[in-house]
Amino acid sequence: MGLALDRSVRTFRRGTVLVGGRPGRLITLTAAGADSLTTILNGGPASVAARQLGRRLVRAGMAHPRHGGPGPAAVDRSRTTVVVPVRDRSDALDRCLGSLDPDVAVVVVDDGSEDPVNVERVCRRHRARLISRSINGGPAAARNEALASIDTELVAFLDSDCSATEDWLGGLVWLFDDPDVVAVAPRVRPEPSAGGARRSVLARYSSARSALDMGPDEGEVGPDRVVRFVPSAALVVRTASLGRGFDPQLRVGEDVDLVWRLLDEGGRVRYVPAVTVHHREPSTWVGLLTRRFRYGTSAGPLSRRHPDRLALVELRPWPTAAVAAALAGRPRMAAAVVVASATVLARRVLPLGIPPGLAVRWTFEGTGWTAIGLGRAATMLAGPAVLCAARRSRRAAVTVALLVLTPPVVEWWRRRPDLDPGRWALASLADDVAYGAGVWTGCLRERSLRPLLPAVRLRVRSEPD
Repeated sequence: MGLALDRSVRTFRRGTVLVGGRPGRLITLTAAGADSLTTILNGGPASVAARQLGRRLVRAGMAHPRHGGPGPAAVDRSRTTVVVPVRDRSDALDRCLGSLDPDVAVVVVDDGSEDPVNVERVCRRHRARLISRSINGGPAAARNEALASIDTELVAFLDSDCSATEDWLGGLVWLFDDPDVVAVAPRVRPEPSAGGARRSVLARYSSARSALDMGPDEGEVGPDRVVRFVPSAALVVRTASLGRGFDPQLRVGEDVDLVWRLLDEGGRVRYVPAVTVHHREPSTWVGLLTRRFRYGTSAGPLSRRHPDRLALVELRPWPTAAVAAALAGRPRMAAAVVVASATVLARRVLPLGIPPGLAVRWTFEGTGWTAIGLGRAATMLAGPAVLCAARRSRRAAVTVALLVLTPPVVEWWRRRPDLDPGRWALASLADDVAYGAGVWTGCLRERSLRPLLPAVRLRVRSEPD
C-alpha cells in the first residue's frame, strides 16, 4: 500500500511537526522519522519503522492508504458475497441486482414479503440465491439469516433500494489486505434524478444533504471521528469479525451498533468516499421527515448499548466559555476569552515552529464550530423552548435567530447546494427538528437522557514520535 497525507495536514520545523487530521492532532517526529515519511509519501521503500509510522498516521486520521499493487479490476471477486435484504420492492430489487457484477455471488433474503412470487422471479432472473423468511424481522434479522450460509472471506451488505456503481467492490476490498481493517464503506449518494434545473426542491435538497451520505472526507470511522459511523446500506465486512452479527432487536441504528462493536473489539473501519453507491431517496417531504424521525429514535436504544457516544454536540472549555458569553450578551467578555485562548495556544505551539497567526485562526474556528454545534443541538432538542425564549425581548429574538440560523447558513455556504439559502435553511431546520423529535421519542421509550447530554473534551491530542 502507498500513503497520502490528509489534505488538512500541515508540516512545520522541517517536517518534524505535523498538525491536522480528523480529529485534529499534533505529532512530533525525529529527523529520521521525517525522512522516513518523505520516503513513504514519494513511493519509496519503507523500513519496518517507517511502516509503523505510516500506520500511526493512518490511525490518527492524518494519512490515508493508497492502492500500491494492481488496479482494483484485478481484485479476486471470489473473496466476497453480496447480501441484499428485501421486503417486496421487487422493482427496486431488480435494479439493485442488475447493477452488480455477475461474477460475484449474491444472496437475497426475502424478509416476509407480501408478494414473494415477484421477489423470487427477480432473483431467478439475476441468478441470485434466495433465502425466504416467513415472518418479517427487520433488516438486521434478514442479514443475520444469510450469514450462516456464507463461507467467503468478505460479505458486502447492500440494501435493495441501492444500485452499485461499476467495480465498487474493487475499490473497497483491497483495503482488507491490512489485517486490522474489518469493515469498509463507500459513499452513499442519492440516485441521480432527471429534470436538471427543474428538479424539485426536495430532490435538490436530498442531493446535497442525504442522511446516508457521510460526506467527501475519507478516513477512519469512529465515535470521535468526523465520520462517526457508516450505514449498512452499503458496507463490506470481514466475515470472521461479525461474530453474532447485527442486533435483531434494533430495527433502526443496527448499523451504528455493529460498527461501534467492531471498533470496541479492536478492528478498524474505513470510509472511502471515492467509491460511490447510489440510494433511492424518499419522494415526498413527509417520507423524508418520517425517515429522519425514525433515525432519531435509535438514539435511546443505542445509548443503552454505547453510553456517552450519542452526544449531538462536543464542548471544549475555551470555545464554550466564549460562546456562552456571547449568547449572554457580553461580547467583550467573549472577545477576551477568545484572545486569552489564542494567546495560550500560541505560546504552546510557538516552540514547535507553528506561527502564532495559525493559533489565532484555530481558536476562532474552534469557537465558530462550537457555536454551530450548539445551534444545531438547540434546534433539534429544544426547538419550542428556543422559540419561547425569542419572545422575551428583541435582544433574545436576535440571539435565537443567530443561534438557529447560523448552522444552516454556514452549511449552505460550504456545500453550495443547487438551492437558495432561504429554502435550504427552512428544509434543514425541518430536517433537524424531525430528527430531534425522534431522539426525544427514543429517549422517553428507553427512559434515558444520555443522548441529550453534550460530550465534554478537556485535552487536545498530542503524540510524540
